[in-house]
Amino acid sequence: MKFKLYILFFLLTTSLFAQKVTTSIDSTKKKIGAEFKLTIKTSVNKTDKVVFPKSKSFGALEVIESYKIDTIKSNDKIELIKKYGLTQFDSGKYTIPRIPIIINGKTAYSDSLKVEVSNVKVDTLKQKMFDVKDIAPAESVSNGWWKYLLGILVLIGLGFLGYYLFKKFYKKQEKVEEIIYTSPIEKATSLLQQLEKKELWQKGEVKSYYSELTDIARNYIEEEIHIPAMESTTSELIVSLRNVAKNKKLKLSKETLENLEKVLMQADLVKFAKVKPLDFEIEEDKKRITSTIVTIHKAIPEVVEEKDELDAWNEQQKEKARLKKLKKEQQKKFMYAGGLVVALLISTLLYFIATRGFVDVKDTILRNPSKILLENEWIKSDYGNPGVIVETPEVLRRMDPKKALSKDAFAILKEMQMFSFGSLYEPLYVEVSTLKYKKETNVNFDTVLEGITKNWEKIGAQNILFKQEDFNTGKGVTGARAYGSMTVVDKENDESEKMYYEILLFKQDGGLQQIIVSHRDGDQYGDAILQRIIKSAELKQAQ
Repeated sequence: MKFKLYILFFLLTTSLFAQKVTTSIDSTKKKIGAEFKLTIKTSVNKTDKVVFPKSKSFGALEVIESYKIDTIKSNDKIELIKKYGLTQFDSGKYTIPRIPIIINGKTAYSDSLKVEVSNVKVDTLKQKMFDVKDIAPAESVSNGWWKYLLGILVLIGLGFLGYYLFKKFYKKQEKVEEIIYTSPIEKATSLLQQLEKKELWQKGEVKSYYSELTDIARNYIEEEIHIPAMESTTSELIVSLRNVAKNKKLKLSKETLENLEKVLMQADLVKFAKVKPLDFEIEEDKKRITSTIVTIHKAIPEVVEEKDELDAWNEQQKEKARLKKLKKEQQKKFMYAGGLVVALLISTLLYFIATRGFVDVKDTILRNPSKILLENEWIKSDYGNPGVIVETPEVLRRMDPKKALSKDAFAILKEMQMFSFGSLYEPLYVEVSTLKYKKETNVNFDTVLEGITKNWEKIGAQNILFKQEDFNTGKGVTGARAYGSMTVVDKENDESEKMYYEILLFKQDGGLQQIIVSHRDGDQYGDAILQRIIKSAELKQAQ
């Protein structure tokens, strides 16, 4: 049994040895745009299947060339050599991450490597240099005058358009008082006259003519005698009229009912059987309807009303008509006023867009948070020891440094004060901190920056790129400035945002003062806030 275990261990060891992956690079430091040659070697058996990655980038370095695989045979094994050409066009320190190589379906990784990309130095001795030219003043004639002219023309055009629409609407809306009929017979007679003026059957619209003609007769009968004439068929209507004539003792002759029945039956044939009566037949039908309506009206017994009640009813109807007319006039005035307000709002919006730009107007209306902070009243205050005087859109609040640092890091400090506004996940983040060490320490800016980026990585920052340079406040205090971009991942909301940041570091008597500002990448208001904060920074000397 032990012998079998030794054999199994030997085979596993041989397999792992056979799949060994080594990593090398031709140089760890090159200038911007230069090619790093990354070499990955793996020693495998002849029957093993090896897959090298096909990627456009490794970390922050771009793959500009993927070279063919070289093969070196040695007894039963082969050595596969894969080379990649990498480059970066921004100076800084970068890490080539571990690269996965699949061997027989299992993943092996190369070693990670650190490289540095440096700026190209300019030889000022061999090359003739010139002073920076002064800013050329812009001609006042062409300094956006067309925007104001465009705004005035838009206002004038909208004014003319509003006046034209106002006049056109008034012409169309003639003062037509609603006709109030005092009796069903008056209404029927008036509608018959209006029907004749339309000349429908003369234009060939016989079906429409008969529909309106019979509807007038049916509506009159329904209003006058109170039977469902509009919903009844021809035969049902005639039967109802005969019953009403008997019960109410209406003086309706047999001839009157037969004339009405003839017209209704003719209308049914025209509407449903597409019958086309002759002209004289249409005239006769119209006369029959008119005669029937007049006969029914005369046959209804007259009801004598008290004069006072009739006058009161008439006054009531007139008052209703007056209130209805007044309501329509108020609605018209409201529509005109609303249209004028809308036109003024649109013209004002177009004017501001022409003079200030669409983006500025949009951000003002939508209340862009960065724009609000930029236009707020700023506060100038003193933070930390030795103090950092800085101007910010909001007061920075004190933080507990123990939450931001590890116990080992905090143990070597004599004093530390931190103040901040916002967070890395928000549109704007500002941090000011000062610290003093217990023992005399030579502060190394590279180490400090590395510590800051590691803390950012712990809270979800990725792809941190930075450039580093010397910095002078202009008041005799020198330090270091680091700036770049990173991707901040909010794990709770599963969202990511690309941020731009700047870090200022200053050291005094073994202590450190730092200012950190970050905002969303591409945010013009955030950039203006950052520049204003950096420009306002003042440092107090350590006592």
